[in-house]
Amino acid sequence: MKAILMTAAGDPSVLQLAEVKEPTIQSPTELLVRLKAAGINPIDTKLRSRGTFQPDRLPSILGCDGAGIIEAIGANVTKFQVGDEVYFCNGGLGAHQGNYAELTTIDEKFAARKPKSLSFEQAAAAPLVLLTAWEALYDRGRLEQSTASQPVLIHAGAGGVGHIAIQLAKLRGANVCTTVGSESKARFVRGLGADLPILYKQTDFAEAAIAWTDGEGVSLAFDTVGGKLIEQTFPAVRVYGDLISILEPPADISWKVARTRNLRFSFELMLTPMLLGLEKLQIQQAKILADCAELFDSGKLKIHVSEVFKIADAAKSHQLLETGSMTGKIVLAI
Repeated sequence: MKAILMTAAGDPSVLQLAEVKEPTIQSPTELLVRLKAAGINPIDTKLRSRGTFQPDRLPSILGCDGAGIIEAIGANVTKFQVGDEVYFCNGGLGAHQGNYAELTTIDEKFAARKPKSLSFEQAAAAPLVLLTAWEALYDRGRLEQSTASQPVLIHAGAGGVGHIAIQLAKLRGANVCTTVGSESKARFVRGLGADLPILYKQTDFAEAAIAWTDGEGVSLAFDTVGGKLIEQTFPAVRVYGDLISILEPPADISWKVARTRNLRFSFELMLTPMLLGLEKLQIQQAKILADCAELFDSGKLKIHVSEVFKIADAAKSHQLLETGSMTGKIVLAI
């Protein structure tokens, strides 16, 4: 089969199209999936540049997100049949083959039925950002439906995770302000339901969030950018509020404002179940994807794909993602 091999850690040129041996079903509950598309995520570019979590297993096939059609099933598979369309976040970290390939295997427990209303490219763009936003807002941030709308700040609302997070927050009845870098992105996030786009290059986002909440600050802030932005967000969060980040805070960050305001800080890394082999949590993530499929098919959720590359152009997709400031997601069509 054709696949994109990461031959070494380095720049995008280390991604090479190659002919490799086809994977085969190794356990009675596995599926063999013919991939139609693979999502491109920042974790892919990070692993490519610094090395996978199993650097001794190079060459490696990257790509956590995939969508395709089941071509064969193990003897004990009960959830799916040959011909079913599925999507998932599985592999691509170094131990298990990723999805920059024509075929892959996955245990049926970790897959979900593809939303019928989405193309394979749209479906492949969705899993990692869905799980990240869902876990951050609903699990870490404890965002619940209530009679009083909670004010929520989402950084980089036009990005891959951000544009999903806006929609999930609105589904729980929240009022959403979000940082964006341009007027076109402001229009984009308004179309997703954002109440207040904040053009952070022109406006102090913390001051804007405080004014928007009549001086109290937001009850929950979700950071998808990292760096000093984490510290700059502390004053925008109300006393006893929540701040969730998908990035590791820099070593020189000052936590004084966060401590004074008694903020609760949480990390969100949706890869943890896969990294640590936590099967029950991987099954729970597949359930989240199944729930999100219903939201897509009922028109309550949508995914924005900004660019689709052919599999042979995987290196170009990484180059584009690393320029930053993307709207929505990038996908490989296989």
